[in-house]
Amino acid sequence: MSHHLSRWTGLAGALLLALAALLGGARTDSSLRTNPVKIWQGPHGPLVVLAWLVGTALLAWAWWSLRDRVPSVRWALVTAALWLTPLLLAPPFGSRDVYAYACQGASFAAGISPYEQGVSALPCPWLDTVSYIWRDSPAPYGPLFVVIAGAVVGATGSLTASIVLFRLLALVGVALTAYAVPVLARRCGVPAERAVWLVLACPLVAVHLIGGPHNDALMVGTLVAGLAVVASRPGRPGPLLAGGVLLGIAVAIKVTALVVVPFAALVAMAGPYRIRTLLRDGGWVVGGAVATVVGVTVAGGLDFGWVGGLSQGGVAVAWTSPPTAVGQTVGYVMAPFGVHVDALPVTRGIAVVLLAVLLVWLWWRARTRDPLYHAGLALALTVALSPVVHPWYWTWPLAVLAATAPGRQKWYLVVALVASFLILPDGTGLPRYTKMPGAPLMTLLVIVVAVRLVRSARKGRQPVPVE
Repeated sequence: MSHHLSRWTGLAGALLLALAALLGGARTDSSLRTNPVKIWQGPHGPLVVLAWLVGTALLAWAWWSLRDRVPSVRWALVTAALWLTPLLLAPPFGSRDVYAYACQGASFAAGISPYEQGVSALPCPWLDTVSYIWRDSPAPYGPLFVVIAGAVVGATGSLTASIVLFRLLALVGVALTAYAVPVLARRCGVPAERAVWLVLACPLVAVHLIGGPHNDALMVGTLVAGLAVVASRPGRPGPLLAGGVLLGIAVAIKVTALVVVPFAALVAMAGPYRIRTLLRDGGWVVGGAVATVVGVTVAGGLDFGWVGGLSQGGVAVAWTSPPTAVGQTVGYVMAPFGVHVDALPVTRGIAVVLLAVLLVWLWWRARTRDPLYHAGLALALTVALSPVVHPWYWTWPLAVLAATAPGRQKWYLVVALVASFLILPDGTGLPRYTKMPGAPLMTLLVIVVAVRLVRSARKGRQPVPVE
């Protein structure tokens, strides 16, 4: 497929997705209790499903077909902007999270901490638009995003206008990503046009970061911008402090960005790794990030209750999370023997411990290798070992790995490609209705990956024969 044909194929897909959003997206008047059968039997059901499926397929194929032969950075940026435009103008798509943002903003604007009470406590004037599962849950987002949400709702007083502003904020995040990805790519010897294409033209960005819209866009944008500033000026206190502030902003939006900060401290060093150099240069980055998070929390009149709110995500159960899939499979295997166990707390707990160990190991390994690439791996592990994995979470590692990973690596692109097909236009997640065979298949994949990693590690330790 030529690059011109790919451009217009992707645009056709984006237009079909906008049609699906218009007819069956996550609108205020859409039902909160849906499933694939109800969607099919509802108004315009077959057309909605067909437009979503064909549109996603066209967008995904156009993106995938040019993964290794993008004409230029400018061409990639223009094409990605062309694809994003229809979804900028469409109703919320693929998730109802933006309504929760609005209600949490309304709570904060009314003087209620969304870390202490769910949005049903106000009550939010748009409570009926929020998914039932999140109405009584504290906000899992960082203090900066709560302050931003409160400012958005306070300035508009309207749900529609708030959604428009949230989408514009997502666009700001995508623009920051567009600025930072080429910088990281050139620093790591990766073709900038390829990196820009893989990130900005990915269907996950169009559908979830813009179509959603999700605050992940702003988090990813400030995260990669922070890494780009630090990588551009190692050893320079001013730029390092500025990069740390940007990373702190990312953490203050979503705490998962925190895993990148230790790797950014390694990037900040001018010269080889030494503890003294790390403290001297990396200290500016870490200090800037910590000061930003603490400062925003105090200035917003909030506390660190958002850390506890992170556990609320575990109420959702879907096989897209490997530790959750393993726990589900254990239950399925034991059930025929009359043993009914809830293995989720165990498998999820093991995953948290494993994640902590692997992050420390990755950081230690990154001292003498490329810390930017290892930061991308850290984000990938954070997503893979989380108790809940939504498709748009994969934009976190995608934005870093596309600019830092060796060209031969494709696994993270395959994950993003598959994830693009997992959420229906109104936000209904297909994994919820495909526990069988989804969980066993994911468990099998976990076993295969684990075996390959062990074999690779053993092979790497074998001495090279001397002839």
